[in-house]
Amino acid sequence: MAACTTTQNGTATPSQTDSVTPSTSDPDSQLPGAGVPGVAIPIDTTQFQQKPCTTLTDAQIAELLGPNVEPKEEQTGEAGPSCFWHPKSVTQAAVSVIYATKNRRGLTSIYQQQGTTFPLFIPMDPIDGYPTVAYGQADLRSKGNCAIALGTSNQDIVDVSVGLSEGNIGKKDPCAAAHEVAATVLNNFRAR
Repeated sequence: MAACTTTQNGTATPSQTDSVTPSTSDPDSQLPGAGVPGVAIPIDTTQFQQKPCTTLTDAQIAELLGPNVEPKEEQTGEAGPSCFWHPKSVTQAAVSVIYATKNRRGLTSIYQQQGTTFPLFIPMDPIDGYPTVAYGQADLRSKGNCAIALGTSNQDIVDVSVGLSEGNIGKKDPCAAAHEVAATVLNNFRAR
């Protein structure tokens, strides 16, 4: 580890009755959107959403950031439940995990905002079949920061962000580091 919309073709036919058929505007029915990689085997992250600071173990955080790092949990964040780890001895190094439960559009939401809200948009290699993308409202890689969205279902993502320590900026790719942390997160989901 390194520290760190589908269309349907057809012909419309008038109804034989006067009844009104409800529209199929369920947003989940169109997930993933066009060009967005799908998640074949969804992972239930509910237990981690309830206690986001259990997403990574103390030993994993110590390997990433050093010993004695106190996690900071937030259940009511803007995007959803989250945990933030930041060592007191290093000013920039950090790891955070956010369960994006408010949007429920998964990677589709990020793909639809590429080039606008998210000028930084880099599809990355899937992790054991689970799609990932690096994204951001600004490209902060030169400052050692990167966020990766890991698709855990067509409706859900887990955002894994890494801030490299000052000594690693320019030496390590923060998106590669975040991708490695996301792989650890995925392994933890499967192990529990």
